[in-house]
Amino acid sequence: LTVGNGVEDGVNVGPMVEAKARDSVEAFVEDAVSRGAKVVVGGKRVEGPGYFFEPTLLTDVPRDARAVTEEIFGPVAPVVTFRDEDEAVELANATEYGLASYVFTENISRGLRIGDRIEFGLMGLNVGVISNAAAPFGGVKQSGLGREGGAEGIHEYTTTQYIGVENPWAQVSNPGTGTPA
Repeated sequence: LTVGNGVEDGVNVGPMVEAKARDSVEAFVEDAVSRGAKVVVGGKRVEGPGYFFEPTLLTDVPRDARAVTEEIFGPVAPVVTFRDEDEAVELANATEYGLASYVFTENISRGLRIGDRIEFGLMGLNVGVISNAAAPFGGVKQSGLGREGGAEGIHEYTTTQYIGVENPWAQVSNPGTGTPA
């Protein structure tokens, strides 16, 4: 992946929005490595102007590392292994966050089944880019309330009101007489 100015041809990864964001991503990587994770590629800030961080792949990431339990919002992919589907779902749901998730599998039925079980606002099934203006976007748990985009997003800008009215076609009888009013 090529890191650089996002408006230039051939660039895949642009800068972080500010120094604080880049420093946060760097802290996630340092925390994982201090707990035993291995950096396969990347892992460092890019020196020079701008707030760039190398796309980073981490393996052997312990389950208590911040890169597993918190939202990174940067070019870091922590890899955690699991024995079976139940353990994968348990691991995914163990975080207090829930914006986006991704499932890659040759078995679409398995992917859909996992989608029903994980607690995230968005899930990409065999796809890495899941944002779409026509689809609702938003998280669950500590990753937000409500949605933007799609019909669901419009509901965020409306107020639903119910007004109960007496049924004008109902037959009403005079109390005690049984005759229509």
